[in-house]
Amino acid sequence: MSPDWLRAHLDDVTIIDCQYVLGDPGEGHRRYLAGHVPGATFLSVERDLSGRAGGGRNPLPTVDEVVAVARRAGVRDDTPVVAYDQAMVGGAARLWWLLRHLGKEDVAVLDGGLDAWRGPLATGEETAAPGDLTPHPRSGAAVDADDVAARLHDPGRILVDTRAPARYRGDEEPVDPIAGHIPGARNLPNTQAVPTTLVEADEEIVAYCGSGVSACVLLLRLAAAGRDDAKLYAGSWSEWSALGLPVATGDEDTGG
Repeated sequence: MSPDWLRAHLDDVTIIDCQYVLGDPGEGHRRYLAGHVPGATFLSVERDLSGRAGGGRNPLPTVDEVVAVARRAGVRDDTPVVAYDQAMVGGAARLWWLLRHLGKEDVAVLDGGLDAWRGPLATGEETAAPGDLTPHPRSGAAVDADDVAARLHDPGRILVDTRAPARYRGDEEPVDPIAGHIPGARNLPNTQAVPTTLVEADEEIVAYCGSGVSACVLLLRLAAAGRDDAKLYAGSWSEWSALGLPVATGDEDTGG
């Protein structure tokens, strides 16, 4: 979704701010209060777009949890949703993924996030009239640690780690206690374009990151390129490393 389109349709969509800063749970909301797209409500990645139980730092919320949060943010069956964060860091893509897999198709993410917005900004808290989202949950959009572990090095699956190269290689790990990556995973950080070879691959694609948030950016880009069947390993590295499962370091030759 382009900023120009959104400026022309502010009154026709439900706008949700999902600004998110890794390691600082309150910073996203502070940024929202300081300046946001007019009419936008705020949803927190940690509080609203994550569940209370499950693996990893940001477990997937239940269907009922997502529905309650979405309705509070004003999400309606008959109104498109535009989500954004500051610069495609993952919060908006996480909401896109959650709503899409409740069956809501008319969800978009603002290209470039708030950094690309050239319109007016509002400050302070905004609320929305309660929404009426009706869930139609889809299955098979996410995989768990058991599934990933059972298919390590499976030639029919491409496992993609979307973290920064230094974290993938295990050179550094600023968040989790163990550095490295899942054996067999290839690295495609969100700062890089999605290669055509990945979009056109015959294999199943599974994406992961640190906690299942920023990997949704890759899933969004794949869907925009016509590959909407890629899956999310929601627990991601924060769960995998905590379970004592195999760890690889350095770069891997995974076939490109």
